[in-house]
Amino acid sequence: MHIRAFTPHDLIPLTELTIDTFRPFYEESFRPLVGEAVFANQHGDWRDDYRRQVAGLHAPERHTYVAVAEHEGDLAGYVAWSVDPDRRNGSVTLLAVPAGHRRRHVGTALCEHAFARMRALGAEVVEIGTGGDDFHAPARALYEKLGCTRLPVAVYYRRL
Repeated sequence: MHIRAFTPHDLIPLTELTIDTFRPFYEESFRPLVGEAVFANQHGDWRDDYRRQVAGLHAPERHTYVAVAEHEGDLAGYVAWSVDPDRRNGSVTLLAVPAGHRRRHVGTALCEHAFARMRALGAEVVEIGTGGDDFHAPARALYEKLGCTRLPVAVYYRRL
């Protein structure tokens, strides 16, 4: 596996990967859990939200970065992160690995890559978040394996 910096030709494949990766969460987990009204209000345009977000993830002038993993010419995943130099804090924004590359330590390698780059940019602490639902269980396991401490958080939605 080779991990490299983002290039502009990565935008479309990374956007497609992000949408494909998180579709089960939005369509099979979040939507049924909260109902149509809350879903439409909170994430009804989730695909377009990702199209906009992924397009702005790599902007080194704003201290935001993307690294791409490749394996034998295939896209094996990516990680996006940011660093706040004044606070000496880093944050993982997105991590996505295609189904065919999961359970092969790609996520681990991408996170460790991002952590090393954050350290090089002066970060002393990293924040990485995920959901508490079944869809996000593999991410929680990964982050705990990487030595991250889970912070219990509760978020509630209610239709008004």
